[in-house]
Amino acid sequence: MLGAAVYNVFSGFASVLATDIALNETWLSYADVRDYHDINRSIREFAPDVVINLAAITDMEQCERDQGNAWHTNALGAENVALVAGALDVPHVYISTAGIFGGEKEFFHDFDLPNPLSIYAKSKYAGEMFVKQQLRRHFVVRAGWMMGGGPRKDKKFIAKLYRQIAAGKTELAVVDDKLGTPTYTVDFASGLHSLLLSDLYGTYNQVCSGSCSRFDVAVRFVDLLGLASSIRVNKVSSDYFKDEYFAVRPASEKLVNMKLEARRLMVMRDWEQCLAEYAQEYVADLAQRR
Repeated sequence: MLGAAVYNVFSGFASVLATDIALNETWLSYADVRDYHDINRSIREFAPDVVINLAAITDMEQCERDQGNAWHTNALGAENVALVAGALDVPHVYISTAGIFGGEKEFFHDFDLPNPLSIYAKSKYAGEMFVKQQLRRHFVVRAGWMMGGGPRKDKKFIAKLYRQIAAGKTELAVVDDKLGTPTYTVDFASGLHSLLLSDLYGTYNQVCSGSCSRFDVAVRFVDLLGLASSIRVNKVSSDYFKDEYFAVRPASEKLVNMKLEARRLMVMRDWEQCLAEYAQEYVADLAQRR
């Protein structure tokens, strides 16, 4: 999801080596962040001016089921990439998550103390801490509820809603007790570029303006598809999905872009504006299905 957006932005003005363990695009090369020798060889052969680590297992239930792989990818992998960037003395970008906060309050700014609850959150926070402690030239950038990639690449909330709609469901059950800040991959990638140009290293929250519940997003998405009159969105509590989504999630993951705003580096648009733009990819896909 995010990798495609970052590649599209940065390949417009730079030579980009994009790596993954799943080679589902012609512009991808193989490298595994879990293997220090493999990722070290890959990065050093390319000799980059900047290293951006987007590698992560973000499926929270998968992280709970296979905790070893979650730690190897999200924590050890983050250390491996950071060690190579440090040895090359180039700026390093690590993508973190709003999920590292425990939901004790409604909004979290860049300086609030994390309290990760799940294996996903704990492993991502471990990677964040290593980068911050070991590298001077670093950006730790925290995202919220990610949306982007379209029907083919999106693995998150919007795509899960859309799959139900495409399958013919006329009622959707959506939780209204989880709060957060959507984060559009297109804006997020542009924001990374702005941060790198600034040389103002450090930790940043970077999410869309505004905040909402999962229910709010679902209602707006259905409306943008032009299906508000034919699809009903029903409010449910998180307990409704407790068997399917059993990983612990904070009640609120709302982030505040305090530092981006203060340093005039904010490029993220309002979440509703971004969702309206993003939804057009699904409108087009629906039209093709009919």
